[in-house]
Formats: sequence, C-alpha cells, structure tokens
Amino acid sequence: MTTEDFKPDEEAPPLLEEGEGNSKTRRIALFIEPSPFAYVSGYKNRFQNFIKYLREMGDEVIVVTTKEGVPQEFHGAKCIGSRSFPCPLYSNVPLSLALSPRIISEVANFRPDIIHACSPGVMVFGALAIAKMLCVPIVMSYHTHVPIYIPRYTFSWLVKPMWSIIRFLHRAADLTLVPSTAIGKDLEAEHVTTANRIRLWNKGVDSDCFHPRFRSHEMRVRLSGGEPEKPLLIHIGRLGAEKNLDFLKKVMDRLPGARISFIGDGPYRGELEKMFKGMPAVFTGMLQGEELSHAYASGDVFVMPSESETLGQVVLESMSSGIPVVAARAGGITDIIPDEQSGKISFVFTPGDLEDCIGKIEYLLSNKEFMEAMGKAARQEMEKYDWRGATKKIRNEQYNDAIRFWQKKRAQLLGPIQWLVKRWFRLPELTYGR
Repeated sequence: MTTEDFKPDEEAPPLLEEGEGNSKTRRIALFIEPSPFAYVSGYKNRFQNFIKYLREMGDEVIVVTTKEGVPQEFHGAKCIGSRSFPCPLYSNVPLSLALSPRIISEVANFRPDIIHACSPGVMVFGALAIAKMLCVPIVMSYHTHVPIYIPRYTFSWLVKPMWSIIRFLHRAADLTLVPSTAIGKDLEAEHVTTANRIRLWNKGVDSDCFHPRFRSHEMRVRLSGGEPEKPLLIHIGRLGAEKNLDFLKKVMDRLPGARISFIGDGPYRGELEKMFKGMPAVFTGMLQGEELSHAYASGDVFVMPSESETLGQVVLESMSSGIPVVAARAGGITDIIPDEQSGKISFVFTPGDLEDCIGKIEYLLSNKEFMEAMGKAARQEMEKYDWRGATKKIRNEQYNDAIRFWQKKRAQLLGPIQWLVKRWFRLPELTYGR
C-alpha cells in the first residue's frame, strides 16, 4: 500500500439525503463473522438481504468473511474469504481476525466510505484496526448476546471480562446497531456506549419465501413421523445449549398425542436426541430453500423457549408463514410480540413458566378456528416489515449519523493538535472581514 490508498484528511464520506431518487452512492465494506453464506444463523437472511438491497440502491459493497463456502460475489458485491480457526467454545463456528496484508490491501484499494462490522467476535477487531488505519467511520452491529451464553459453555467469572471487551469495541465505534430495543437497553445498562449512539436495525422478513402457500401434506407427514393428523409443534433454528431446548422435553411430557419436529443442527443435537429418545420427536437436520419454507408452513404451533434471542428471526419467519408462535417473553422477542399483542398475533409466556407455556399451546391446539385466525393475523403483521425498508433506513439515516459522530470525534481530536502546531510554529491566527 502507498499513501495514495488512504483518503485525504479533508475528504469526508458522503452524507445522503433520504429519498428514492438519491443519486449519491457509497463504498461500504462489510466484515461479517460467521459467514452469512456458510453458517446458518439468525442473521443469515438479514445480511444477505442487506447486501442485496444496498447493491440495488447503487452502492459498491465488499464483504469480508470467513473463507468457508464464500462465493466470489453476491449480488455484485465482491466477497473476500479470510483464513479461519474454530471457536474454542463452539467448535462449528469459524472465527477470523481478517488482518492479513492481502485483506488490508483489498479493503484499502476499495477505498471504503464506511466500514460495518458484526460484533462481538474476533473479526470485529480486524475491522476496527483497518478503519483506524484508513481513517474512515465504523459502525458495529451487535448480533450475539455472548455474556448470556458464557455461563452455559464456560466459567461465569468470564462474563465481566466479556462485557469489558464489548465496551472497548463499541466505545471505539462511531455508531452501534442493535436488533431489538431489549438488547439496546442491556447495552445501555452495562454502559457499553451512550444511548445517543445506539440505533435500532429494523426487523424484516422475506414474506415471499416464508408464506402460508408453502403448507405441504408431504412435509407434514415427514415432520410428524408419519402421523400428520396429530398436533404438530415445530422448532426451527440452531440447536445450542443456550436455546433452553430441554424445556421442550417438559412441554412434550405434558402433551400426550402431540408430535414435535426440530429443524436445524448444532452442537446440542446429540444431547437432544438422547433426551427425546422413544418420544414422538423428529430431527430433520438442516433444511434450506423451499424445503425450509415448507417446514415452517406445515406445523401447527412454533415453540420458542429461548431466553437469549437478540431478536428471534425464526419467530418472524414462522409468523410470516401463518404459523402462530408461543415464545418466552425475553430478549428481542418482546419487539416482535409485545405484551399488548400477545393473544392476537401470537403468544408470549413467562420465561421458565411451564404451566403458562402449556396452557397457551393447549388453547391453540384445542381451538382450531382461533389458531387459524391467529396465524392469519400473524401473517398480516409480518407483511409490514420488509428488508428493503430496513436497509434504506440504515443507508440513508443511520450511516449518516455515524459519519457525523465520526466528524465530530475527529474535530475534537484534531483541534488541540492543530492548536499546538500553530503555537509551536507561531502561525498567525486567521482573521476574517479585513
């Protein structure tokens, strides 16, 4: 790299005005870990749609992510794979620092106007370092509530150090995006960053891919273990210990005659299969594409016992598919099903309260007309949320906020330096109007 790879100090990233006809574009570097192309998680659809609509709006985009399964390009965005290593606590999650000379050179030559990185993780450190090298604003979006997961996988005393790391990262960022108001409040409570530097990444769902028309008798036969006439509960997502899935064993013990299907994979799958041995439970493994759409739409009730969701994308997708949800009132779920909407578009139950959860499931299963009406109401609610609108808000408003904070921070930093230079070299004060 040469000094020509770096932006001149006086050149600020462009601020965009909100509106469909905006001709200004940006160069945006995304650092996403784990990969949204190979690792199935709640934010896979979020980032894939984000990239798609940024490109549709005319922005140049590069994506730095872990190398496993990374395509050369995605909707015209260049993808750069970085050598990775397994997460010590979650071996099927690849991590990468993304600070090799090759990646630094690629990003520098791209000359980004803004860098956007996932947090927390390892790659976010590389993104932060490159943003400082290139002197460009950095936005961090918070997707995994690691402090909540730590007691499930390792020592509880690591929670405080993890919060310290998160504070370091997000105080260095120019803006923090959160997937739900509950997570924003958690970050505020831990003094991660100031409230005025936190913004909500609006929820979205692909209502074409997740639609009631995908309901399938063949898929229901598969999910129910060959008994499609029986009540069918479904759970879709990563099978991890932090998801509180053992709670569903207690639920099924109290629902004789019902069937349950787990769609997805993860490190806790083996333990769950042992737990549900001899019970009417089906484990399909990972499903994608239309198979996944059919799976969502072919159940009766989606049950979400997790208390650590930063949003709960699978809940949005189930509701979009016309399947009512019974979910723990915790984390980002309260943004999707607020208390005043519980009983109308889906149900929330008190976390850990088995009687509350079972009562709501039984009410749905025993009132088919009400269950179908709730499914339709859930679908209508989800039609309000689209990825294009969420992307537009980040691009036209929240990135602008990040750039303004970055400019203010630079002015505060450079002001004293410029004063010292003037005093040292005895430069005259500028005067105006003479």
